[in-house]
Amino acid sequence: MDELAAIEALLFVAGDEGLSLEEISVLLECSTQQVYQFLMRLQKEYESLTYRGLMLIEVGNQYQLATKKEYADIIKKYAVSPLTTNLSQAALETLAIIAYKQPLTRMEIDEIRGVQTSGALQKLTLRGLVESKGRVEGPGRAILYGTSAYFMDYFGLKDLDDLPEITDLETVNNEKESDLFFERFNQQFEDEKNRVY
Repeated sequence: MDELAAIEALLFVAGDEGLSLEEISVLLECSTQQVYQFLMRLQKEYESLTYRGLMLIEVGNQYQLATKKEYADIIKKYAVSPLTTNLSQAALETLAIIAYKQPLTRMEIDEIRGVQTSGALQKLTLRGLVESKGRVEGPGRAILYGTSAYFMDYFGLKDLDDLPEITDLETVNNEKESDLFFERFNQQFEDEKNRVY
């Protein structure tokens, strides 16, 4: 296994929460000193290769991948372009989880959704709908996410109590499923009725 590639993959998956030397050390089953050397090699590679858009940074004893400053304009352009005006299903699900359960960490969001959500979370953060609400105390000091003032304005909410009750949403969803089932049943009935034997 190529340790630099493994660290790069781990940092990509960890997203903006990053990983500590100790966490990477446990995952790679090597010493923190070796991990530090790998990280310094990776950092030098990112710095020396001008065609790479990423860099390695350390924030509060957490190492994470970030985009190079010279690409800030193109990233901002992407964030407000028509390509990103509609939120994906993954982003909407992530936003709903944050809105109803905030503040919470990316790992907690991943656990609720059952899939990795760093991409959706980054998009929501770039769009200004989600923001950092501090960090968890203890190892890793994971970022706590919550909705922003822009989120409240965007959805026309005075406060979070204006969000629809989850039970109301479940009722609407169940009614839609019932209607869908009824439509399918009627279609099958019509098909059977019109079938020639």
